[in-house]
Amino acid sequence: MRIAEPTVERLVQYIRYLERCREAGKRVISSQEIGDGLGIKASQVRKDLSYFGEIGKRGVGYNVEKLYGHLNTIFAPPKTWKIAMIGIGNLGEALLGYKAFESDKFRIVALFDIDPAKIGRKIHGIPCYDVEDMPQVLNDEGVEVLIITTPSSAAQDVVDKATESVPIKGILNFAPTTLVVPEHIILYNVDIFVELEKLLFYIKLKEMGGNIWG
Repeated sequence: MRIAEPTVERLVQYIRYLERCREAGKRVISSQEIGDGLGIKASQVRKDLSYFGEIGKRGVGYNVEKLYGHLNTIFAPPKTWKIAMIGIGNLGEALLGYKAFESDKFRIVALFDIDPAKIGRKIHGIPCYDVEDMPQVLNDEGVEVLIITTPSSAAQDVVDKATESVPIKGILNFAPTTLVVPEHIILYNVDIFVELEKLLFYIKLKEMGGNIWG
């Protein structure tokens, strides 16, 4: 079954929202409540969840525990993915402190940087190594996924070094640059400035009543 990328993104949002509902002790939830909580139309929520059969009751809603468990099972990886982060500057450290990085689906096992003050230390409990030692450490740790948070000028070089002799399967790139990677690697780019430009464009569009030409 092929699921469109925007649908996958929303499903991940549903899981995180349902997790908060579980923690709050909520037992039953409607598509309207999920939609209101995430800024998504209730009809879209129902359509997304219908990919996986009838898991709610019309007029009653969804059992929070069952729906959370169902979606979590779908997204559960076959193993705990081992991840390395390259570039432990302000963005890298901020991401490491983000609660969402505490997951049983993946584990950050190694950090890499060129700053002597960081190399050899543990940052958020994770050892930081010299970038020059990256191929050896990645192989020793069995890392298959990379998070790139380096300056754009360094991103391609570290990716080349990391993928040269290591069986990397995926890269999440936060560096504002276009990376070239081997065909077998899945690459996702997160460009905060592009997202900001999109936001500002839609604000402008709304203020102009939907007519961009004035």
